[in-house]
Amino acid sequence: MWRQVLEHGRSAFNDHWPHSALVPVGVGGAVLCWLLCGRRKRTIEMGDGWWGTGVKPQKNEDTSVRPFHIEVSEEDIKDLQARLDQTRYVTPLEDAQFHYGFPGTELQKVVSYWRDSFDWGKQVEIINRYPHYKTNIEGLDIHFLHVKPPQLQPGQKAIPLLMVHGWPGSFYEFYRILPMLTEPGKHGLDPNVTFEIICPSIPGYGFSEASHKQGFNALAAARIFYKLMLRLGFSEFYLQGGDWGSLITTTISQMKPEAVKGLHLNVVFISNGGLKMLLCILLGRYLPWLVGFTREDVKRFFPFTEKSVYAVLRESGYLHIQGTKPDTVGSALNDSPVGLAAYILEKFSTWTDPEFRRLEDGGLQRKFSMDDLLTNVMIYWVTGSITSSMRFYKENFTRDFQTSPAARTPVYVPTGIAAFPCELLHSPRVLAKDKYKNIVTYTYMPRGGHFAAFEEPEILARDIQNFVSKVEKK
Repeated sequence: MWRQVLEHGRSAFNDHWPHSALVPVGVGGAVLCWLLCGRRKRTIEMGDGWWGTGVKPQKNEDTSVRPFHIEVSEEDIKDLQARLDQTRYVTPLEDAQFHYGFPGTELQKVVSYWRDSFDWGKQVEIINRYPHYKTNIEGLDIHFLHVKPPQLQPGQKAIPLLMVHGWPGSFYEFYRILPMLTEPGKHGLDPNVTFEIICPSIPGYGFSEASHKQGFNALAAARIFYKLMLRLGFSEFYLQGGDWGSLITTTISQMKPEAVKGLHLNVVFISNGGLKMLLCILLGRYLPWLVGFTREDVKRFFPFTEKSVYAVLRESGYLHIQGTKPDTVGSALNDSPVGLAAYILEKFSTWTDPEFRRLEDGGLQRKFSMDDLLTNVMIYWVTGSITSSMRFYKENFTRDFQTSPAARTPVYVPTGIAAFPCELLHSPRVLAKDKYKNIVTYTYMPRGGHFAAFEEPEILARDIQNFVSKVEKK
């Protein structure tokens, strides 16, 4: 019976589709298949890793999440004060301001406040206002904050958001923006867009354990943070980051796009070379419409030599050191709290606004309080993490970093970009979209620089809300 059915079906098919017609159908099907396969969105391999000491144990990984409380050590305070008292200062050049780095005269003022007025115990109380946790992933104890909104409207759900810091910042960068995102109504923001924040420390930064093995890069950090979100019960979430946080969250989006509802960045790293970049440089100032530049792009991008070439040369010396021999300079900074403060705070001056280098005090307290600045420095000092934080540069800037899968893989998740005017480099939308294929919002922020959440928490929070609202409506 089955043979008769098959023969009948073959005969009917041949009668309806003669062999001459099957050729174009077959070719068309092949072309359609090729087009569909070509349009399939690429991802990067997640892989796996072990960054603890020795060989990975055979027993199952401990997946417990443990509350963590930051403590004040009197021994650490006494040791710090003794080192501050023994500081040898450098005599600055006349009228040099911050053009040569952090001048000795201003550094003495910072150290005087640090030694006699700064209250680490009080700052630790502020840090501990939010719940901290640790959990072990790939052999490392990962520190993170998990901040839930204290109150929600009936039927409202908090939106999970992973926020990742950069260098030389820390989780503390987000302390001014956290209440605005978790209690927006109290701060004049849209109460209908409320977030549940997970804010981890990058391994090797602050209270997250540093890798014991070579090779810990942004891909490894992205994988660990993705595993962290799964461990906390989130299968879908939003991402936000700047500096290293931008690269790490972008990598999560390339690795697990199905889990990322949206990606918001306050700095975009573009590696557009070749003809397109050359045309933008040559024509963008005079024929901006021809290359897709706006008036604001022209204002921020040109003169190109001054705002891009010289800006990079002035501000990237640290990158070359940390990308090659981080342990050498790390040994000095790990031993000297004043050297550490000068190294870090200089970035909070010129990366906040390049014009601050013309000021005697570096403009440090125009956007930040000295307590906040020193709290960030103390997080590096008490954990001894400056060297491991700088190793992250060497692990990422390998010979093939520009041709790695992460560098070559587009980002397809909905993306929001907040372009701050004093960021080190401006990335016009027309260049950013070569990598970020689904830009939902691109905002020219009215003010602010590299440390966006720390400098301008309110306008950044509004931009995050606006981006998420548009994605949710879609």
